[in-house]
Amino acid sequence: MNHRWLEWAKQIQAIAQTGLAYTKDVYDRERFEELRQMSVDILAHYTETDPEKIKLTFASDTGYATPKVDIRGVVFQDGKLLLVREKHDGVWALPGGWADIGLSPSEVAVKEIKEESGFDAKPVRLLAVLDKKFHGHPPEPYHVYKLFILCEITGGSAETGIETSGVGFFGEDELPVLSVERNTEAQLRTMFEFMRDPDKSVILD
Repeated sequence: MNHRWLEWAKQIQAIAQTGLAYTKDVYDRERFEELRQMSVDILAHYTETDPEKIKLTFASDTGYATPKVDIRGVVFQDGKLLLVREKHDGVWALPGGWADIGLSPSEVAVKEIKEESGFDAKPVRLLAVLDKKFHGHPPEPYHVYKLFILCEITGGSAETGIETSGVGFFGEDELPVLSVERNTEAQLRTMFEFMRDPDKSVILD
């Protein structure tokens, strides 16, 4: 499916947000506000979502427009990969989420693993930095970079969290239904490649 309208809306929103952050001219500010409203109208038209909700989630940021950062912790045990079942959609993903202000990428990975799976972990190495637009994820209103960080379990035990309803380890040939919004089957198979080849180079989009 062609989602050019979504890319246009995202670009218009980014231009408007950056313009509003730097303009000193009252007339330019009005034009940038009109552009931002245009991006909201595009999303509202094609998604049938309440424009006010779109404004809050998509067109409310300030400052220079930058991509969001999603961080995933990659943990292996006995040749199997740690996944958690998301309450939001009932399917499985690597533990992780949006980067937090004040925490490093490694700290976020460790925090998310603990909160979503119950395991204590330590970071080992960066495996991949991916641009979500290249990897078959469903369309969304944000431009997202995904960081995959290999971690090792140091303690704790399997325990669900506020956002998860299941915790498990899965072999490459027994992957459950995945949350493709968060991670794709191809990405998880790439993580198994790193398990088999610890010297595999970091993947960088």
